[in-house]
Amino acid sequence: MLVLPLIALVLHGALAGLFYAFSMSVMPALNAVEPAQAETVMRSVNKKILNPWLYVAFLGAPVAALVAGLFADGPAAVWFFAAAGVNFVGSFVVTVAINVPMNNAVDAGTMPWKEYSPRWTAWNTVRAAASLAGLALVGVGLAWL
Repeated sequence: MLVLPLIALVLHGALAGLFYAFSMSVMPALNAVEPAQAETVMRSVNKKILNPWLYVAFLGAPVAALVAGLFADGPAAVWFFAAAGVNFVGSFVVTVAINVPMNNAVDAGTMPWKEYSPRWTAWNTVRAAASLAGLALVGVGLAWL
């Protein structure tokens, strides 16, 4: 019973760390170079980040929290379901509806860096906050086990 919530906790932490690192270091670093260079690097990042390790955290965090909720009793289940919901809306939906289309626009050369970077970073920070909230919610759920 404890393994699945711990997996959910670790995956939420990994996802939160990824999004946090982008907003707090990667994007400011890219903003410090010429826009054409930043766009080139971001195109490379957009290709390289699509790997199994991303999908494990990105898809695994809300699924692990949801399944943990299905197997938990009482208040713990509610906290795990809340974590899954917050992660799904704040990370998955935001990624699919906002960040990925902006990535595609940068990849296609139809969105200039000056427009892309502040919007993308703001929404990425939403993803980081949602992942951190999910992490905290899973932690509270664990305390109820």
